[in-house]
Amino acid sequence: MTVAELSESRARREITPGIGSRTNLPPLLVAGVAFLILFWQPARTLVLGWIEDPESGHGLLLGPLSLYLVWRAGIVKDARPQPIVGLVLLVGAVALRYGSGLAAELFTMRLSLFGAVVALIVYAYGLRQIRHWWLPLALFFLSIPLPALVTGALALPLQFQASKLGAWMLAARRVPVALSGNVIQLPGRSLFVTEACSGLRSLTSLLALGVLIGGLWLRSPWSRLLLVALAVPIAMLLNGIRIFLTGFLVYYVDPSLGEGVMHYSEGWALFTVAFALLGGLAWLLVWIEGLARRRAT
Repeated sequence: MTVAELSESRARREITPGIGSRTNLPPLLVAGVAFLILFWQPARTLVLGWIEDPESGHGLLLGPLSLYLVWRAGIVKDARPQPIVGLVLLVGAVALRYGSGLAAELFTMRLSLFGAVVALIVYAYGLRQIRHWWLPLALFFLSIPLPALVTGALALPLQFQASKLGAWMLAARRVPVALSGNVIQLPGRSLFVTEACSGLRSLTSLLALGVLIGGLWLRSPWSRLLLVALAVPIAMLLNGIRIFLTGFLVYYVDPSLGEGVMHYSEGWALFTVAFALLGGLAWLLVWIEGLARRRAT
């Protein structure tokens, strides 16, 4: 390239407005206002769901954490906007927003917000940026509460499995027990494993923590998938232990220990144990990955 061509190319780059330049400021403001008008309701219901629904409380952590991870990761080098792909995705998100608004379906309405965010990222920075921000986007997606139809379908089998495991542990400790569905019969008292005790809340939280820990600590996709998969049996096992402890305390100590502050304290304590187990498994996988890399070199 000659000196004249180099000077012309440099001048063209100086003249061409960037995404955040003053020339593009009015279109960006218009786009921002339109985005707020279209997706204010999904964003509002999402935040309210985090605050009001105990099953979705982990979103209060995942939402701000996603923003922090976006800021920490930054913009990928040599980002190439893909406006056509971004506009196609945005049209799909707007159509989903319109259809879910007509049907008053919260999950797809909130999902349209996620789709619009992805579309705008692709429009401004391209698909490479989506790959670069996969972890905060995955956490944001996991913060969207599942529809009631799905949670209801998942909660009942989890209730039965937790009841079976808790009753088996009680029988192993020679506690007279009879199981009928999700009702554990003790002498003079019945323990009803409700939907709140199904372990679904701890399961969704542990899955999100598995994605977070795997994304920050692990390098191999297979190790990350294994860690997330291991969160499922950990949540089920510890929920069964919680039911066992409740029945054990009710039978041997005091029936009032099966409810109230003590019952909820058991849940928090066992979730801390589950988090520690997940962290220990992640550390083990990090060690295995390091050992594999050393053998490969």
